[in-house]
Amino acid sequence: MTGARHGGFEIKAGRASELGAMFDGEGTNFALFSAHAERVELCLFEESGEKETARITLPEYTDEIFHGYLPGVGPGQRYGYRVHGRFAPEEGHRFNPNKLLLDPYAREFSGAVNWNDAHYGYEIGAGENRDLSFSKLDSASYMPKCVVVDWDADPQRPGAPGIGWDRTVFYETHVRGFTQLHPAVPEARRGTFDGLAEPAVIDYIKSLGVSTVELLPVHAYLDDHHLAAKGLSNYWGYNTIGFFAPMQRYLGRAGLSSFRDMVRRFHDAGLEVVLDVVYNHTAEGNELGPTLSFKGIDNFSYYRTMPREPRYYVNDTGTGNTVNTSHPRVLQMVMDSLRYWVEVMEVDGFRFDLGTILGREPHGFDPRGGFFDAMGQDPGLRKVKLVGEPWDIGPGGYQVGGFPPGWAEWNDKYRDTIRAYWKGEEGIIRDLAARITGSGDVYDQRGRRPWASVNFVTAHDGFTLADLVSYNDKHNEANGEDNKDGHGHNLSFNHGAEGPTEDEGILVVRQRQKRNLLATLLLSHGTPMLLAGDEHGHSNRGNNNVYAQDNETAWMRWDEITRRDEALAGFVRRVIALRNEHPIFRRASFRDGCLLRWVNPAGGDQQEEHWDDPGVLAIGLLMHMPDVEAGGDEALILFNAFDGEVVFKIPPRVKSGSWSVVLDTETGPNSDEGRKGLKADQEISLSPRSLIVLM
Repeated sequence: MTGARHGGFEIKAGRASELGAMFDGEGTNFALFSAHAERVELCLFEESGEKETARITLPEYTDEIFHGYLPGVGPGQRYGYRVHGRFAPEEGHRFNPNKLLLDPYAREFSGAVNWNDAHYGYEIGAGENRDLSFSKLDSASYMPKCVVVDWDADPQRPGAPGIGWDRTVFYETHVRGFTQLHPAVPEARRGTFDGLAEPAVIDYIKSLGVSTVELLPVHAYLDDHHLAAKGLSNYWGYNTIGFFAPMQRYLGRAGLSSFRDMVRRFHDAGLEVVLDVVYNHTAEGNELGPTLSFKGIDNFSYYRTMPREPRYYVNDTGTGNTVNTSHPRVLQMVMDSLRYWVEVMEVDGFRFDLGTILGREPHGFDPRGGFFDAMGQDPGLRKVKLVGEPWDIGPGGYQVGGFPPGWAEWNDKYRDTIRAYWKGEEGIIRDLAARITGSGDVYDQRGRRPWASVNFVTAHDGFTLADLVSYNDKHNEANGEDNKDGHGHNLSFNHGAEGPTEDEGILVVRQRQKRNLLATLLLSHGTPMLLAGDEHGHSNRGNNNVYAQDNETAWMRWDEITRRDEALAGFVRRVIALRNEHPIFRRASFRDGCLLRWVNPAGGDQQEEHWDDPGVLAIGLLMHMPDVEAGGDEALILFNAFDGEVVFKIPPRVKSGSWSVVLDTETGPNSDEGRKGLKADQEISLSPRSLIVLM
């Protein structure tokens, strides 16, 4: 086809090889995948996005891709699609050309969803089976618009830090929450990528000793309709609608480049940037959800539908729908998105929300399924950090340890065991030993390394560290769900008062418990992840599900940091420095020759009867690394979760010499001072609920 005119525009055939809107310097090629559509209309809008200026049928259909080329159309052009086809929900098809649809490959959006009945492909008031009805309401006025951009990889891109897994310490944070109240960030830059790139912010993160900043979702997402109706908004961002476009509210003055500029500022400081990504579901929900993009482009291809009732969705995510990565074009979209963020936006890796979904094939979870095979064979993606959240709510959804070699995984076994131990629960010493030494019972297979276990005590989802030691129960009333949302099993303990207190005795115990949990996390084998704010005692005021709290409940309240909080941050710096300086705390291999010896308070080896005794809450770990590997490092960590003092007889070193205390979570009179040159068989006292490290 040589060309045809539509509304003053000449449309040419273009090409199907590149999906999305691709500007070539003279015009823009538009290409959209749909296996079941009959016709696709490209809608162009003026800059405000309010007035449609042209509606053009894409002239060609090649390999299930509709495409066309518009000379003279370039960066800044607003656009969307209307897709024609059968509206047959019983067969899994929900085409409705009355709905303006977002391009799955759009690099940028302009405007926001202004919720209206027109967003739904069916008639809202049509009754119980309303999703079978057909809505004629036009949604264009209430939809954001896609933006054509001229944006590609920089051939002169500077190098990334390239930090090895054994030296990785994750720091999970939120673009908006970390900077919205930061006093050193100019008000106009707060809550944006520009704000996170401020020197004071980067200097602070760097000062902690962490290596890798993990950002909660930055892909374009929506404020859910039900939240907007309650005057709330989506804070975390696990509601993606565009896998290539950054969230518009986070963009700085330079637009798209503000993200890459931020990444480069972190790289200049020797820090990596990893993104939390949500490819398991989209913001369109189930059959009663809105029609915003994928549902109206090709519902049957993009989503997993019930095998014998394609009207309904497989809901292994708990959010209403599940992205169908078994479809080659959908898998291509995910892979293209990941490559875009690595090659163009220059990030260093990804943490995959509900990652089990991505490995689920029609027959179940498969560590050698299409997604994992594609990742392992991609020359660029296989080199970046890949972390899976190895669970979902589908059948066989719990897959801790089940991801293929090359992947790390969030290890909730570690979280629950460490919490339970320091709470004082009995009968878990054997499990504690496995978690502290890298969870070899889970990961020591197929050549996997200790770093495959991403250890964490807290994360964005659940109590913060301060709340973990201050509340027995969750307090989520502000979410408007009658406190029914959020985890109920938190393994938390308030130590005598629910929430804030002025009781100094309780405050002292809480601070020591924070130090115990942090020291255990940062000195365990595996890859530690620290939740931003835990280092200075940030509290979400007892809310363990702040997904909808885009306010001071969840934001870092920098002006509330006390001297006691600053001391805790200093403790974190000290422990991370200890980890960074001594490879014995960050083993790179289960086969490194490191001697691990568990000892009891009497100084002898832990015997079977000790492992089986449910009342044992005090134990020691002696570690010796051969000279050839790490300079002969030797360390002894003593743990006491009893609410009482425990005396340990010091075991002899593997090599001759004495021990010195280098860390004690009790910071009162029982300090490090005067506890150097300790010999075997000498006794050392551990305060109630405390941890000591000797080297």
